[in-house]
Amino acid sequence: MAIVDLVMPKMGESIMEATILKWLKKEGDSVELDESILEIATDKVDSDIPSPVEGVISEILFSENEVVEVGKVIAKIKTESDAEAVPSPAVPDVPEQQISDVEESSPNGHASDQQREFKQDAERVHQPKKVTAVEKASYNPSSTDRFYSPLVRTIAQQEAISVSELDQIEGSGANGRVTKSDILNYVDHKKSGKVSPPVIEKSPVETSQFEKAQVETSSAPSQGKTSESLPQAGTEIIEMDRMRKLIAEHMVHSKHTSPHVTSFVEVDVTDIVEWRERVKVDFQKKYGEKITYTPIFIEAVTMALKDYPMVNVSLEGDKIIKKNFVNIGMAAALPTGNLIVPVIKDADHMNLLGLTKSVNDLAKRARENKLKADEIQGGTFTVTNVGTFGNVMGTPIINQPQVAILAVGAIRKKPAVVETEAGDLIAVRQMMFLSLSYDHRVVDGFLGGSFLRKIADYLEAFDKTRNI
Repeated sequence: MAIVDLVMPKMGESIMEATILKWLKKEGDSVELDESILEIATDKVDSDIPSPVEGVISEILFSENEVVEVGKVIAKIKTESDAEAVPSPAVPDVPEQQISDVEESSPNGHASDQQREFKQDAERVHQPKKVTAVEKASYNPSSTDRFYSPLVRTIAQQEAISVSELDQIEGSGANGRVTKSDILNYVDHKKSGKVSPPVIEKSPVETSQFEKAQVETSSAPSQGKTSESLPQAGTEIIEMDRMRKLIAEHMVHSKHTSPHVTSFVEVDVTDIVEWRERVKVDFQKKYGEKITYTPIFIEAVTMALKDYPMVNVSLEGDKIIKKNFVNIGMAAALPTGNLIVPVIKDADHMNLLGLTKSVNDLAKRARENKLKADEIQGGTFTVTNVGTFGNVMGTPIINQPQVAILAVGAIRKKPAVVETEAGDLIAVRQMMFLSLSYDHRVVDGFLGGSFLRKIADYLEAFDKTRNI
């Protein structure tokens, strides 16, 4: 018999507390291993917390709507196991690496898990988001007793929805709570003109605060912008969606953080192309998986990272953090045109079949907006396939806090010089460009160039007699 502490998990490096939204179990209830016990919310993510053991809820220490610090015990579980009581690792403590707000996962087709998750890396800038005086004034705490989760409040602030307006949204959650789906539905309908913001009479206090904010805003220097609200004839103004804004922030942050250098190498992948053409039908029949080029490229990258481990690092201040594990992010375009980077964890421990299954599964669920929070976190190196769009090469932007990213170009038939015993010949070969962008603060030209050449060497040395 043992008592296991269920602790408030850490949802990311900058998250210090979370709100308990709903207990799914009560004291005395039995729970299975990995069965959800409660729902929590931060300003970035809503998540279910699973049970670390099989047992019975013996004590619940915090009520719904209470804000609890990360690491505090929130419940106790009595288990028949003789194992020592240990805190529950309910959610992996991993670096916030891909911008997203996980809460947006919803079967109704609204914005995706990826969009929520993507936000986490944007906020790694370690700078508070700038909020105008008007936004601050229009987002004072509600005078009602209605509860809003941190994420709902964050979305409301980002979409310039005042608390008075928020109070009018009909909630579908427990006790009329406004859920992520409710507010996203409202935002979509508002943008499409299907609903109009309710007209709410402000109290004297609210009015004075708002007017003060307007004065503060209007007194700010215009910085020479005189006609930004007057588009020219023949132009169209398109508002960025939330995910596009976050991607933009992430890209600008990366360029401001890392001095980018890009190196290129051309690779002869004829043997890989011929091997894939020969085995792809049998591979799918045997394993039920389509074999693409991506897992082959990732396999070569993982081997090269073992040879050059100082590329598999991150930088925190003046400290280089060397990773003794290889987690490969694979950039994927979404049907919306936005970008997401699911991560293959411990890719260096997988064979080609394992990589193929992971690539296919993550790509499929990315398109279906079904990725989990931890599946787009923790990457140590990223691969992006620009050849998918017919591009021969690119200069990708580093996915912070990583220090390098590889772009794989389109494979094209080209005449090339082939060395043979009879001498040099001109032959038609399948050629491809690889381009590596790296952070020149920690990766110099020798290291970056050598690493890129090593990837090319592994690809050109591919065994075309390899069995599946």
